[in-house]
Amino acid sequence: MTLRTHIIVMTAFAVVSDAILIPFYPQFFSLRYGMDSSVHVGAYVAAISIAVMCTLPLWARLARRVEPLHLLVWTQLAAGTFSVASNWAPDVAWYWGLSMLMFMCKSSYLLMYPYLMRLTPKAEHAGVVGTLSVVVNFGAILGAVVGGFVLSEWGATGSIMAMAAGDFFQMGVCAYLIRSGRIVRTTRAHDPGYVAPASPLPALAAWRARMPILRLALIMLLFDFGCYVIRPFFSTHWQAISGDDSELASGAVFAIPGVLALIALRVHARLRARQARLPDHTLGNLLLGMAGLLMQGAPDPALVIVGRCLYGWAIFQIIVKLDVALFRLSRPERYAQDFAVTNFFQNLGVLLSSFAAGAIVSRYGLYMPFVVGAAVFLLTGMLDRLILRVPSASEARVADVGCTRDLFKAASPTVPEDIQA
Repeated sequence: MTLRTHIIVMTAFAVVSDAILIPFYPQFFSLRYGMDSSVHVGAYVAAISIAVMCTLPLWARLARRVEPLHLLVWTQLAAGTFSVASNWAPDVAWYWGLSMLMFMCKSSYLLMYPYLMRLTPKAEHAGVVGTLSVVVNFGAILGAVVGGFVLSEWGATGSIMAMAAGDFFQMGVCAYLIRSGRIVRTTRAHDPGYVAPASPLPALAAWRARMPILRLALIMLLFDFGCYVIRPFFSTHWQAISGDDSELASGAVFAIPGVLALIALRVHARLRARQARLPDHTLGNLLLGMAGLLMQGAPDPALVIVGRCLYGWAIFQIIVKLDVALFRLSRPERYAQDFAVTNFFQNLGVLLSSFAAGAIVSRYGLYMPFVVGAAVFLLTGMLDRLILRVPSASEARVADVGCTRDLFKAASPTVPEDIQA
């Protein structure tokens, strides 16, 4: 397998292991500690988001001095160790402490995303982002399926060990890539020919240089809020309008956007092979997503299914467009830091939507999150048109050509071919 394939497979295992317990924390805390409080579960899930938000920027800063794959060997070892240790936590307070340390260490695997993009030519960014988007979607779905099976067959201990196994697998893949010599150095501070910049930019100039990324981060926050505000109560809404209490049926409807993402990826791959493309308009896709959200709020199951299809197609296009925009606005040497900034804002959007969803449903009913999500999509489209200017692929290539040349200079001649494969 190529370096790119190894990283994508490693990311898939990371997403699956992350998602094993996410849908089942109410059952987990009930089985392990006899706690049935939904408020406690909500606080725990929110704490996971906060832990990732706070630690990823620290890992990104450390990755400027330590090669990401070398860093991941130790962080994933620590994550797996904390996960195993949490299995013997004597009470819920100890479990909170050990599992939060686990998530703090585990979050470092997100550095593989900017690492992979830094090793990929600008012209191929959209294809790689699309592939990773599908991996994340299906990894989350597969993780939920695996988590349900493991929890029912082997209980809480089996779930914890399955999560730890994912961390140790990532550690093993990183160690293998390092030993095989297939990694490409992206940290230049220890290179013999590296010359540090003479002086940092003045504070005002540095702030202005970061403004495009901050504008994009604000748009990502709003977009993720609109996407996630419908999730906590979607299955409840479906069961109420369909009259079907089956968790399998509601899970299948919930998974429709993931299936549409896979279809969209295949369509785009075929169009690229024919040197053709679909119209690429963020505003148009946001309007399509709005229509899908409003249809999902309807009391008709058929309209909900059609709305899920429209919504799934639209959000895949938007996710790819926003992620490609990030790597066009950034520079290779700042990919990890800028990714950490946008990831912080995205997690903040998810966190706010989780708190908002409960308040909205309790006051206005199960249909209102879909209306709020549609309104937020409209606001996102307006801001995208007003404040965001993303360079074209050709402009971004010209801007980064020197950085790309420096990146591969220290690598062996066969490495770029391995990455491209």
